[in-house]
Amino acid sequence: MEEIIVNAGGCLSRIFVGQHREDIARMIPGKGVVIITDDNVYSVYGKEFPGFPVLRIKPGEGSKQLKTVELLAAGLLEHNIDRSGFLLGIGGGVVCDITGFLASVFMRGISFGFVSTSLLSQVDASTGGKNGVNLGEIKNLIGIFRQPEFVVCDTEMLKTLPEDEYFSGLAELIKTGIIGDPSIIESLEKDHQKVRNRDPELLSDLVGRAVKYKASVVTADERESGLRRVLNFGHTFGHAIELHKGIKHGFAVAAGMELSLRWSRELEYIDNDTCERILNLFSLYNLRFDWHMSPDDMRKLISHDKKKSGGDIYFVFVKGTGKPFVKLLPVSELIDFYSRITRK
Repeated sequence: MEEIIVNAGGCLSRIFVGQHREDIARMIPGKGVVIITDDNVYSVYGKEFPGFPVLRIKPGEGSKQLKTVELLAAGLLEHNIDRSGFLLGIGGGVVCDITGFLASVFMRGISFGFVSTSLLSQVDASTGGKNGVNLGEIKNLIGIFRQPEFVVCDTEMLKTLPEDEYFSGLAELIKTGIIGDPSIIESLEKDHQKVRNRDPELLSDLVGRAVKYKASVVTADERESGLRRVLNFGHTFGHAIELHKGIKHGFAVAAGMELSLRWSRELEYIDNDTCERILNLFSLYNLRFDWHMSPDDMRKLISHDKKKSGGDIYFVFVKGTGKPFVKLLPVSELIDFYSRITRK
């Protein structure tokens, strides 16, 4: 087990990678706890939950709405939760987002922690203090920065993930390798069979490396005013593709990374070999697909992106593995590039 600290906003958040889910009971208060989870996670692990009330949501992005938060808040009142209460989110990115947001606004803020059950959540969503819900189709438009007291990443739980959920999470792991820790890329290339077989020891090592990098970025820039923007690599195009195609987040981000890599190559920030190496890695893990959509649709969806500043947007390029950089560009430049790439 490895403990990684996020020190942001005067708060310490402890991430436990390789910690077993059975240890959760000693990490939470003895009373005043409510568990938030989804139906899928409950069906697999519900019998192992600590003996506290459980509120369940429907799985998937469709639950990330204010109406879900309102219903859950009513449930907390029914269970007499007050300002001394504690919320434990057990699930993937959607559950963690909703739990953190609800805890941040209920009675102006109560404590919370996560048991992260998906690879995408373990390497990305549960670390860093971003909590929020969608507004219609616009992702994470309503949210807050607030750190969980702890996050437990039990990589044994990844064995029960559906295959598409697991590979979706691998995309965010590859992203961290591209922008922050090139050793992740090397391991994913060398040990691809172990990764495909979900070897828990190897996954604990990879998740630990990803969390360490993200923790260092969040500690330096919790509110995404500078350095933290590099974590959005692949997400500008990716979020638009996710909304248009209705696919899982990781697959859309992989498509967004592919476009960002091709643009970095076109501008001669990276060489062809580096670009092809990463694209081959996407292929190795079944992360390449037909992402094409019309430039007009791309423009409309990017216009709602939170990274926009007027008619400009912060966009992440790379100069090589571990060498991201951010440029503020007119949205029109993104669409011009996208129009060119779709014609090739």
